[in-house]
Amino acid sequence: METVPNESKTPGKIGDRPTSDVVVRLRTQDGRDDWLYCHSHILIEESTYFADRLSDSWPTCQILDSRNCVEVYCEEPDLDSHVNVLRLFYVIADGLMMEICHGVKNALGILRVAVKLGCPRIIAVCVDYLEAVPWEEAEEEEILNTIPSMGSKVEPVLARLQPVNPTAVMKIFLAALQFATSSPPSPLNDLKNTAQEQLEYMLTEDDDAPLLTADEEIKLEVMRCVKKLLDRFNSIVEYLLCDLQESISDGGKMQSLHSCLTDLLWACQILGKLEIIRDFVCSWTELSVKLVTIIQQKDGENQILKTKLKVLEVTAKVLEAVGYGIVVLPTVKRLHMVKLWLPFVRTMKPLVDSVSEETEDDLTLKFDSEIWQSLESAFVAIILTLPSVDQTDILTEWLENQQIRYPDLTEAFEVWCYRSKVAKRRLETLGEEHNTAKAV
Repeated sequence: METVPNESKTPGKIGDRPTSDVVVRLRTQDGRDDWLYCHSHILIEESTYFADRLSDSWPTCQILDSRNCVEVYCEEPDLDSHVNVLRLFYVIADGLMMEICHGVKNALGILRVAVKLGCPRIIAVCVDYLEAVPWEEAEEEEILNTIPSMGSKVEPVLARLQPVNPTAVMKIFLAALQFATSSPPSPLNDLKNTAQEQLEYMLTEDDDAPLLTADEEIKLEVMRCVKKLLDRFNSIVEYLLCDLQESISDGGKMQSLHSCLTDLLWACQILGKLEIIRDFVCSWTELSVKLVTIIQQKDGENQILKTKLKVLEVTAKVLEAVGYGIVVLPTVKRLHMVKLWLPFVRTMKPLVDSVSEETEDDLTLKFDSEIWQSLESAFVAIILTLPSVDQTDILTEWLENQQIRYPDLTEAFEVWCYRSKVAKRRLETLGEEHNTAKAV
């Protein structure tokens, strides 16, 4: 069908009724019916949809002063975006088009309509806009729900979300690892904490697989960096031991000790995920006596309470690894760890409880109750792996101690009682069975 000719090929604007030759009728299921007076040569130039509708092969309705009418059906939420697209047909400069986008949500709405109506110029402008501007989290989700179904012409929008190749992931992991185990100036501590958090996130399997596979190269590099961290920690411990009384009052060194303990606690998480925590456990076992000697000092007790709590957190990780058989230590070292840390934990629990009650608003002194439970369970597990005579000594001391409530070794006591009572019969039975088997 032929369109009604215009005297001017450069109409003033959309809605210029005297020069218009087409009515675009936007209709929704909710009953909205908006009429926009447009110009056929603009519609045909900007949109393949309107080019088809206004061609000779597509009959159109003549209404109002012999104008052609093209009906476009849309959802109610998309109506404004349809109007914006029609207005953009009349914007000559692409730069002005981008100004009209003003916002990710608005640009997405315009892009959806532009794809529907086949508007290559507007699609290109929206893609350039969305590719360049920052997105909020909700906007990013909407983009992911919208863009992939639109085809290759809008793929540049998703460039920032594309998977990174393994080599690049490895490079950023190793760079972050170096920084996370370093000792930067205090203004960079927040950045260091972020690096540690993200490294742990990279290795965590949640709804998605870990960002990288922990191969031997990664494990070796992690172990190397953690060893440097342990060497730094050992140097601080040795310094503090040189002149114990003076060292405890050295706020700078105590802060360095606390900071290093925080790093070691994080390292435990990483080593656990990579299943390479053995060397760390052995090193902590060797350092334990020196460390307890430092933190048991009464002078400045309140000042180093946070450090004591951090020591307990790391020790809990170490004892868990030993107690649950993740790391196998000889009997003498298991017994050493129990005899060293059990009295310390026993005296720390009431101290922390009393301080927490007095300083309810001081969140820095709060201690996760799960760690107390973790320590208790680890002690029980380790004690039950020791020779029965050592179990007897430990449980006797526990029953005679005033701090019997924590850690609660009831489970270990019950198992010891059962094993001790049936031991002679069980071993005699085994001996008889063995002799019978030999005789046969």
